[in-house]
Amino acid sequence: MGIKKNIAYALSVPTIMGIGTFLLSEYLFKLGMGRKDLDPQPSKDQLKYANDYYRYVNWYLRIKKETWEINEAQTNDRLVASYIPADENTNRTIIMAHGFGCNRETMANFAKMYHDMGINVLIPDDRAHGESSGKYVTFGWLDRMDYLQWIDLVIQKNGPQSEILLFGISMGAGIVTMLSGEKLPRQVKAIIADCGYTNVADEFNYLLKMEYHLPSYPIEPLVSTINRRRLGYCLDDASCTSQLKKNKLPILFIHGSKDIYVPTYMSYKNYRATKASKQLWIVPGAGHEESFWINPQKYKHRVNDFLNTYYY
Repeated sequence: MGIKKNIAYALSVPTIMGIGTFLLSEYLFKLGMGRKDLDPQPSKDQLKYANDYYRYVNWYLRIKKETWEINEAQTNDRLVASYIPADENTNRTIIMAHGFGCNRETMANFAKMYHDMGINVLIPDDRAHGESSGKYVTFGWLDRMDYLQWIDLVIQKNGPQSEILLFGISMGAGIVTMLSGEKLPRQVKAIIADCGYTNVADEFNYLLKMEYHLPSYPIEPLVSTINRRRLGYCLDDASCTSQLKKNKLPILFIHGSKDIYVPTYMSYKNYRATKASKQLWIVPGAGHEESFWINPQKYKHRVNDFLNTYYY
């Protein structure tokens, strides 16, 4: 009986560990990919700029804007965006993509910056964020197809003479760089990607180690499998770097030198991946999503330099 008990115990330990690992993977999937309905707040890096942040939000809430909507092609989910027309008629429109757990309101600082440049501004709430429908966050891979629809809607509403700029920050940078590898209409002229990742698997593994002190294996393959079964793709399929190899548009990469959420090396890798006209600006001392806040005027000046070269 002692031998049988020892064998049963030995067999039960791997079983229990396996079940525990699966449950942990399911928890991490829901934590990362589950719908984000919380009221977005400034990140830890941005808290010191909270007064300025809410000043921009107040501007966004007061500015005259339109609500635009599309239905996502496969699920028919309703996606919502705010459109802020420029003060003077223009063919130029920027389509902006927000970060993880945020919404279009959190892009108020960028909206004002580009509005002040005389550009129309379109800011969607991405899948499973804000007022847009959706059960799961897709970190850019499925969102890129939504942005093709937003591009088409801008052209439909503003005319074939439209000149479109794409801008994204963090997850939004993932969206626009993943979009860069698709066949885009001729009206799309340039891309700006602020603190984006290389691919979703890389970012997941990085955060798994940094925030949870857990190994990539076997958790990442399990989460990736769950993601594939529910959303149709593995985490490493969602690759900005691979998409950028097909990119033909001028692109500006921006990243903070002290970003510990999306490590700075990821923008270096993305920069090397694309063969199109490109610029890379590493902002000294900036944390995640902090490059604008350290010096808004310098940020605007650097963006303007890029736009004067490739967009205006």
